[in-house]
Amino acid sequence: MASKGLDDPTSPKSPKSVRDEILALRTEIARHNRLYHQLDDPEISDAEFDELIRRLRHLEDEQPEEFTEDSPTQLVGARPAAQFSEVHHLQPMMSLDNVFDEDEMWGWWRRNQKILGDAPVRFVCELKIDGLAISLLYSNGRYERAATRGDGKVGEDVTENVRTIAAVPKQVVGTPAAVLEVRGEVFMPSEAFTALNNRRREAEEPLFANPRNSAAGSLRQKDPNITAERELAFMSYQLGVVEDGPTFSSHSETLAYLADAGFPVNPEIRVVDSIDEVMDFCRHWQNHRHGLAYEIDGVVVKIDDLDQRGELGATSKAPRWAIAFKFPPEERQTLLNDIMVSIGRTGKATPFAVLKPVFVGGSTVGMATLHNQDQVRIKDVRPGDTVIVRKAGDVIPEVVGPVLALRPAHLPEWSFPTHCPVCATDLIRPAGESDTRCPNGDCPAQAWARIVHFGSRGAMDIEGLGERTVSTFIDAGLLTDIADIYTLKDHIDALRKLEGFAQTSIENLLQAIENSKQRPLGNLLFGLNIRHVGATMGQVLAKAFGHLDQLASASVEEIAATDGVGSVIAESVAAWFANPANRELTNRLRSYGCNFQGPATPSTSQTLAGMAVVVTGSLRGFSRDTAEAAITERGGKSPGSVSKKTTALVVGDEP
Repeated sequence: MASKGLDDPTSPKSPKSVRDEILALRTEIARHNRLYHQLDDPEISDAEFDELIRRLRHLEDEQPEEFTEDSPTQLVGARPAAQFSEVHHLQPMMSLDNVFDEDEMWGWWRRNQKILGDAPVRFVCELKIDGLAISLLYSNGRYERAATRGDGKVGEDVTENVRTIAAVPKQVVGTPAAVLEVRGEVFMPSEAFTALNNRRREAEEPLFANPRNSAAGSLRQKDPNITAERELAFMSYQLGVVEDGPTFSSHSETLAYLADAGFPVNPEIRVVDSIDEVMDFCRHWQNHRHGLAYEIDGVVVKIDDLDQRGELGATSKAPRWAIAFKFPPEERQTLLNDIMVSIGRTGKATPFAVLKPVFVGGSTVGMATLHNQDQVRIKDVRPGDTVIVRKAGDVIPEVVGPVLALRPAHLPEWSFPTHCPVCATDLIRPAGESDTRCPNGDCPAQAWARIVHFGSRGAMDIEGLGERTVSTFIDAGLLTDIADIYTLKDHIDALRKLEGFAQTSIENLLQAIENSKQRPLGNLLFGLNIRHVGATMGQVLAKAFGHLDQLASASVEEIAATDGVGSVIAESVAAWFANPANRELTNRLRSYGCNFQGPATPSTSQTLAGMAVVVTGSLRGFSRDTAEAAITERGGKSPGSVSKKTTALVVGDEP
């Protein structure tokens, strides 16, 4: 049997070693609390901080004689920063305990059920917005003061900064209470966060790592005018002190009151009757978190009945009647081992990070994009840095930036290479562009990427022709360009000699290649690797010109006259077809039977004009590409993901 590692929480340890680890953890957690709550400059992610707290709590349970009331497991936040006046909260602003899976959620409920017995219980499910907790105080209906959570008892006075937030009412609607305390979250919407970082990027200023840090940093500005420029938002989620005002019997009643009084309340809040429904809510938003206009990192679950809350009470740190269900982390920290450059299908040289593998966003990540030369320079990431890695849903992992406090001394800057790492051709950066390119069209890296792209789902949809297979075929001398794909049927004996290619897999691949000949012209245009021609633009050009030959013979002016096609795209398309090698390539594709004909009867109906229709899942009777082409023909757009601009969603099987 393998022995358990030193970091395994169930490993047996001597009392002295446990005591030493407890003291070390308390010191480390206190430092991270100060960095996060006072300085808005965390060195570790929320998930890594949660792991430290859980480890400390386990050790304190293991050695109860080492437990102390001032342990970080019993405290809220950190003391207020010195640059702001202190505010003593009328009622403590407690933190929340966390659970990380369904079993832990059920454990929280069973503990409460022992106290409440068989009484029926309703739950309020709220989205856990990733921002900064704030207490707002109103006297006779007028805004008087705003304070951060601080250590739960004493917060920071940020009254004037919060006054600049448009969503915070300056006067309560209706008959006001003599004293009204409203608690909520100040946050930065995703669009405002992107705009802020774009401005900072243009000014060559350090970028914010995430919306939470940017919101906290914006709120703690000494100059309220700077806060006002940051487009912060606010959502209320709890009543605090109420004097000479209405009384309530449930939390849901207080939320309705807040909405009527003019405070923004999250529209996604739901009241449910069972933990099963609670988990349904949690699962739904874990899968749909990126469809919101702001960042969330979990769901807050509260018992609705206020008398039941009183019966359950609280620990020194958190109420027993509420819990935070935390989603899997989308940001982690890890070591940046190296920065390398890949060459894409159109010659674009893209820097990427080679990382010490880290589990983030539901999968283990060993590489992440750095976008382009300017991004590396602005982010100033260097091999040897500890970096923040972000993976949100299906988005390609990216390096957000370095943790400067952990940078080794004298770590040298990374320089973008001057030559292609594959073919050694001098790299170029055209004037006015952010991308550096390898201009050698015969570069092996470009050839490989072009073939992979041509067979991809959005282009010719040749199942079985993935990255590894393309590499194998190139190494075997079977492929040099995309047209060679249609000659593979003439090399069956050679295919059989390749490792991993049984008769069935060969037959399936050849059938997929044969089927690809009937793909719509728009998909073929996308597959040709013409710079600036994406999936949607391929459909637009196919519809506008009706046949590949018509497009190939069109002038720049004729192409640019097409609705939705600008001069940059038109010049790129015309230049591609003017290249003799590309003309020869298309002639070969014609001889192999690929479809050059656009929509036979272009639709004159523009019933979807101005609409953004997202297609997801497997549709019955026709492919997603056919559906997206139909949307485009009717004047609509078919982006690949849902956003706040989405008009409609077409959902098939297994979306």
